[in-house]
Amino acid sequence: MDVFVSELMAKMTLQEKIGQMNLLSVGADVTGPVLSQGVEEKIDKGMVGGLFNVWGPSPVRKLQQRVMEKSRLKIPMIFGYDVIHGHRTTFPIPLGLSASWDLDLIQRTAVAAASEASADGLNWVFSPMVDITRDPRWGRVMEGAGEDPYLGSQIAHAMVTGYQGQEKMFGTDNVLACVKHFALYGAAEGGRDYNTVDMSRQRMYNEYLAPYKAAVDANVGSVMTSFNEVDGIPASGNKWLLTDLLRKQWGFKGFVATDYTAINEMVAHGVGDEKQVTALALNAGTDMDMVGELFSNHAEELVKSGKVSIKQVDDACKRILEAKYKLGLFTDPYRYCDKERARTQILSSDKIALSKEAAIKSMVLLKNDKNLLPLKSGQKLAFIGPFVKDQGNQLGSWSGAGRSEDCVSLWKALETAELTKNCSYAKGCSIINDAALIEKLNRDGAHLAVDAKSAQDLIDEAVETVKNADVAVVVLGEPAAMSGEASSRTSIGLFNNQVALLQALKKTRKPIVLLLMNGRPLTLTWEEQNMDAILETWFGGLQAGPATVDVLFGRANPSAKLSMTFPRNVGQIPIYYNAKNTGRPFLENSKYHSQYLDVSNAPLYPFGYGLSYSQFEYSDVSLSSPTMKAEQSLNVSATVSNSSKVDGVETVQLYIRDLVASVTRPVKELKGFQKVALKAGESKTVSFTLKSHDLTFYDSELKSIAEPGDFKVFIGGNSRDTKEASFKLLAP
Repeated sequence: MDVFVSELMAKMTLQEKIGQMNLLSVGADVTGPVLSQGVEEKIDKGMVGGLFNVWGPSPVRKLQQRVMEKSRLKIPMIFGYDVIHGHRTTFPIPLGLSASWDLDLIQRTAVAAASEASADGLNWVFSPMVDITRDPRWGRVMEGAGEDPYLGSQIAHAMVTGYQGQEKMFGTDNVLACVKHFALYGAAEGGRDYNTVDMSRQRMYNEYLAPYKAAVDANVGSVMTSFNEVDGIPASGNKWLLTDLLRKQWGFKGFVATDYTAINEMVAHGVGDEKQVTALALNAGTDMDMVGELFSNHAEELVKSGKVSIKQVDDACKRILEAKYKLGLFTDPYRYCDKERARTQILSSDKIALSKEAAIKSMVLLKNDKNLLPLKSGQKLAFIGPFVKDQGNQLGSWSGAGRSEDCVSLWKALETAELTKNCSYAKGCSIINDAALIEKLNRDGAHLAVDAKSAQDLIDEAVETVKNADVAVVVLGEPAAMSGEASSRTSIGLFNNQVALLQALKKTRKPIVLLLMNGRPLTLTWEEQNMDAILETWFGGLQAGPATVDVLFGRANPSAKLSMTFPRNVGQIPIYYNAKNTGRPFLENSKYHSQYLDVSNAPLYPFGYGLSYSQFEYSDVSLSSPTMKAEQSLNVSATVSNSSKVDGVETVQLYIRDLVASVTRPVKELKGFQKVALKAGESKTVSFTLKSHDLTFYDSELKSIAEPGDFKVFIGGNSRDTKEASFKLLAP
């Protein structure tokens, strides 16, 4: 590879090198405000290194053929796309998948997505998104793994490995992964997309950077810059971030691409005009310019004037060519354009089965009073809500090439399972009644409408339907268009018309199961108090309907756990389990401590929370020793028992707390988890091994250390309900 790339670059003009750094969108699918112009002419001149938003063996082959036949050096292009939670076979949104806490499952979904995408002409995916986020107002929480750096790191590693495989050179069923958004994008102020981020480096290292580092350690092939600034400098022009940290400290060897027009947007940030921000980005270590074309417009002049060294351009070009070499494009530019692979691998039966498995394992049972779920045979059931027969919204945001016609709705799944004999249906309400909001969402591709019937008529029909049933199953939530990019919200509860429906149904005094379809944690305080059961299904993807039927009727036992805290109201945000104590932590019946006057400090549902149809009990925590030396390990265990009559799976979670340190530490930190299958009445001892590495943190000088002293260790089924023990880390 080194010889090949060096010989090729020796033949390239400066313009052709810069051309490799130019990533354009051909407009088949729009993920930003700008479309590239004159693409074919630029391809002919060798001025395009890659394209995105086009897929399919025939369209990709046609474009690749153009560069191979008309450009001087015939350097194949790379083809990318936002394959976020599946390609044509759509899986649950990443936030939902992360709730499975099942790394093998998550990796298998990435393998399946890579198989389909690579069969459909693609060889580069803009995934995984690993931004730590603690603000559910931000729409892009649906695209990541939630609030915890440990869980997020494990998932980042699993997804990169799933996409790229284990080998340095990729097979035809692998794709180049792109970890994003580097860095800190999930900490946007106010939960508003594209907004400012400001934090100390110590907080970056301890709480936000770990998942990106995990992706780099998994040999991710590319990194995407974030829109926000870091230390007052936009990420795409931040040399400390892209060169000092990413390349020098972490050893990243792949290439860095911007997000959509991110270099151009540095002008609005206020760090220079177009030429100045282009120089800033090149000198920082940005290799590929997505859509903005400022490299194409200004890089040659900047090199000739000495404001950018030729080495910066050579290094960037070299990294991009190396990625193409590893993808096998120089051996066969059309290796991802196999129509037979597309025919056999896209929407194959094994991938559809995996979609259903993933949807089942992502659903979180939030409440289940009097064991209302699973539903019992012979019950008369009223299915209510605008999502019961809906197909398209279950795909969720960032559904890529997914098609609503491939989805199986909840009602269709009931019909297929021959369960509708005792079931009735009423729509109950529109998804949204706000005409102005609907118009805004529809302008950006949503397909929402207010029902022709009045809101009251819809509610009245639903009430009459429920009166004749034993149990009401009400399916509510967000439309897919209200989560994802550019979908921030200041109010994250159910819409007023949906709450009005629930309030009317509550008056029937019939038991109510609330099913939620959404892309973020919601504020559900009233619903928690008034619903009998609540099942969080997220946007479950292609097989959400059949998966939900299996869980509702007890064919599957829910086992998922929240990867992001659910607040009581937006006033608690940001809220996360691994917070730090103040000097005046909460104290009952004392005003002058850190608390709200009008609501508890505690979340509605904590991180790691999720119920099951089984009941699990934990013994006290046992330690192999009350002390631990730096070179030793400590065994931590507890016995978990299934005290119910239903087989189930429990995610056993291990947390620690460093009680005294040179810098303040969180009240709890996740350090391990295991999924344990327990038959009815069965008990198992679950053991974890703690090493000194698990006790490290970054101190005030950003050194990773484990300080001797007192620690607590916790084991439980969520971050709140745990058993604890104490140990001491001894000085070496």
